[in-house]
Amino acid sequence: MRSLRRAGRLAAEYPLAGRLLAELGGGLDEPGDEFVRTGRHLERVGADAVLREHPATPVVSVAVTGHGTLRDLVPPLHAELARHGLLLRPYVGGFNGYVAELTDPDGDLAQADPDIVAVLLTPAMIFEKVGTPWRPDDVARVLAENLRLVEGVVGAFCAAQPHVTVVLNTLPLLRQHTAQLVDARSRAALGALWREHNAALLRLPERQPRVVVVDLDPLIAASGPAVDPRLAAYTQSHLSPGLLRLYARELGHLARAQAGRTRKTLVLDLDETVWGGVLGEVGPAGVEVGTGYRGEAFAAFQRVARQLMAQGVLLAAVSKNDVEPVRQVLREHPGMVLGEDDFVRVNANWRPKHDNLADLARALNLGVDSFVFVDDSPYEAGLVRRELPAVAVVRVDDEPALHVERLLRDGWFDVRELTAEDRTRTAKYREDLVRSDFLDTFSSLEDYLRELGVQVRLASATEPELARVAQLTARTNQFNLTTRRLQPQQVADLAADPAWSVLGIRGADRFGDNGLVGAVFTRRDDDLVHIDNFLLSCRVFARGIEQACLTAVLRAALAAGASAVTAGYRPTAKNGKVRDFYPRAGFQLIADHGGELLFRHDLTEISPPPEHVELTTSLTGASA
Repeated sequence: MRSLRRAGRLAAEYPLAGRLLAELGGGLDEPGDEFVRTGRHLERVGADAVLREHPATPVVSVAVTGHGTLRDLVPPLHAELARHGLLLRPYVGGFNGYVAELTDPDGDLAQADPDIVAVLLTPAMIFEKVGTPWRPDDVARVLAENLRLVEGVVGAFCAAQPHVTVVLNTLPLLRQHTAQLVDARSRAALGALWREHNAALLRLPERQPRVVVVDLDPLIAASGPAVDPRLAAYTQSHLSPGLLRLYARELGHLARAQAGRTRKTLVLDLDETVWGGVLGEVGPAGVEVGTGYRGEAFAAFQRVARQLMAQGVLLAAVSKNDVEPVRQVLREHPGMVLGEDDFVRVNANWRPKHDNLADLARALNLGVDSFVFVDDSPYEAGLVRRELPAVAVVRVDDEPALHVERLLRDGWFDVRELTAEDRTRTAKYREDLVRSDFLDTFSSLEDYLRELGVQVRLASATEPELARVAQLTARTNQFNLTTRRLQPQQVADLAADPAWSVLGIRGADRFGDNGLVGAVFTRRDDDLVHIDNFLLSCRVFARGIEQACLTAVLRAALAAGASAVTAGYRPTAKNGKVRDFYPRAGFQLIADHGGELLFRHDLTEISPPPEHVELTTSLTGASA
């Protein structure tokens, strides 16, 4: 990194810089000042210089406001976003200026048009107002006033800026404050009051859906002291550098999720990763898991993997082993937490692991950039990094007690909200693999689709479905015509607007219910209907679902008296395969704005839906 900076090539080599930072493990495997120093180098380069070299780099605008000195958060945030392939455009507010900045609709913060606003809250903002001497009741009064103030200004900002995510944090309770109370009863009372305030902050997203609250307690446990007394006294930096680094990491995870880069699949090596020992040497009965200190550590790691799987993370295995002994361990070993049915696929053979990962991606119809691969071998981890740089590689070692921390510390699978579809994702992908095997029994795709029995329902999305629709906008990359990422509240606002329709696509076939797999956003403008976005999960490509739904939208527009339907396509690195989706359905190109295309269908000749698709519709709003 220093060599790139000294050579003046940091902007030109920005993707390489991100990969180097990724290999550092988020700044936790090397001295913290090195990670922050790298962020300062990136800050000096600036977003505009990087965009001149790499114009397709996704930019995330983050505004930092709050209490005390704020700039110390920016360098680690630059580094965090870089290692996720994102580019930071920061705005830093004035000293203690968060109330004015959040309530001024024409102020500098609003003009910065941020994607995320981080409002740094600190314990000093409470004790600066308490006075001396004080008792717990005095603190309780200030805490209540602070909660009302924060909720009020954040609520006003969210109402004025509905597209912005606001991030708050809990307040650490410092020993320098509790120790000023000499009686244990008062200390306990202060602790209870403080935690009640933090609990109220953590519940704020229930009333303000655009708000995310970061709980600092787990971060302090990992980072050490919450405050550096010298920095707090001399520079008014009221959170320690170590804590700010981990807070920046949380912001990076949030930015990654909003940019549609959340990972979907956890791929595990087996020997010395899922269990102890090399299966080919010790045999199925000799692997370490479930008993003994190492075996218990491996079982703990398996429990975490299974917990992730239960929340929608696909679990797969890639191992250099013969397949039958692997299956025997998964089915029969009494210490195993994970069973064969927990994995969507197990690739056990002697091929290179990067080839197996590529095959797994093809089988699941996912990009390798949705994979997190865990392996104990530095050789295998390095080879996958070199051959498949889009795969997130988590390198564990011969200490299984550290496997859990290394897997979880980077929040690869973090999302804003869990949906019902997330909890059934493994079963649905396993059904997809059965469909793939079913395809192999047919000589033609047409015969396969005819026997598959595809059923599609296109209907106005219901309120419980809106969170899933928002998730689809965030996580769908390949069949996503404009790649507009929306938060749940934004989707809800569109659904409530009489000029808009938010349509959900549900699919099913002979093998089961696919659930809510896509969405169409339409807007009525006089006698025109505009398709603002059309997106479909990669799990259900090439089954005729997209053509059937587009036909339904066109027919509904005609029935509602529209003269034409227009639709946009905005190119990205991953949606090139749908560039001709609208032309193949009879749309004509009417505008090209630097690659962003606008199409029009005059509704005189609407193609019928594919014969093998059974389509039902229930449309209201702008599309009807």
